[in-house]
Amino acid sequence: MRITRLETFLVAPRWLFVRVETDEGLVGWGEPVLEGRAETVRAAVHELAELLDGADPLRIEDNWQRLTKGAFYRGGPVLASAVAGIDQALWDIAGKARGVPVHELLAGPVRERVRMYGWIAGTEPADIAEAAGAAADAGFTAVKMLGAPSQLGLIDTPETTDLLVRRVAAVREVLGPGRDLAIDFHGRFTPAMARRLLPLLEPYHPLFVEEPVLPEYGHLLPGIVAGTSVPIATGERLFSRGEFLPVLQADVAVVQPDLSHAGGISEVRRIAVLAETFGALLAPHCPLGPLALASCLQVDLATPNFLIQEQALGIERAGGRELLGDLMDTAVFEMVDGHLARPLRPGLGIDVDEDAVRRAGEVGHRYRITPWRHADGSFAEL
Repeated sequence: MRITRLETFLVAPRWLFVRVETDEGLVGWGEPVLEGRAETVRAAVHELAELLDGADPLRIEDNWQRLTKGAFYRGGPVLASAVAGIDQALWDIAGKARGVPVHELLAGPVRERVRMYGWIAGTEPADIAEAAGAAADAGFTAVKMLGAPSQLGLIDTPETTDLLVRRVAAVREVLGPGRDLAIDFHGRFTPAMARRLLPLLEPYHPLFVEEPVLPEYGHLLPGIVAGTSVPIATGERLFSRGEFLPVLQADVAVVQPDLSHAGGISEVRRIAVLAETFGALLAPHCPLGPLALASCLQVDLATPNFLIQEQALGIERAGGRELLGDLMDTAVFEMVDGHLARPLRPGLGIDVDEDAVRRAGEVGHRYRITPWRHADGSFAEL
């Protein structure tokens, strides 16, 4: 079997899909995208495609090595994202060629269903508590909330600190002790603010606090981790085993590689194994589309140290389109009690509606992330 064609499609609201075709008629799909930089990743995908022309798609590891190391300059979010989507598509082909889901090729499942969490939002404590109640009523056993307001001050006021704690307290009261709450700091806090807030959140027993500081402050993680009993999670802006090693050495509890950014199924599987040697858990980052989530599920099912999966299925419509409108059958993403059942179909376990994707690709998108500013006009972290 040989690769004969590679196509990409910009699909609203902010995705990029790749279609890899073989001379035997098998087709694999992946989602190589970097939010706000889809066109840049698309160009990288087509540059890398030159290395795949005529290649055997079943030699996944050999192809991954060539794609990641076939030039003098390596790595970074754009190239890692381009490789990620291609890698997903090759695993999809491999599963279809052998008539099994990808997780069967990853040494088989270690669980029968995957626990998901739902995002909740609300500025005031009453609003976010209401959202948490709705998520619980929908069957979610865990939710995640943003723990930082927009344009957060470098060292903000006691009023801001108090509001965050009251919001967390309101959500915990609604969820009770039998459900989990994760809090995303989103890298908006300075190290000083993170140190101030983390101890105040301990009474509410978060499942984890995500990105307490920016990735470039990774050298400060050991002190932040040691200064709180709250489990620390990070990794959505890290793209390789090499980048995750110092984070794990800092004793973070949860790693969050993105299957569409961090080298795809192949590399995230290796990151998970590395994390296991440090007693850390895997919770893949995935605010993206159905191909990215399908890839996550395959890794989740075969990973012993998997914790919980992010998803964007709670968004009913995105960019004027149905979130799952690119699939022939959406049953694989029907949640029961906050979990998704193990998909049994070959490959990534989903059936892409190619006509819908091609129509969406004709429209495309120009999703951009708008920078924020503080009140004084200076740059603010997103």
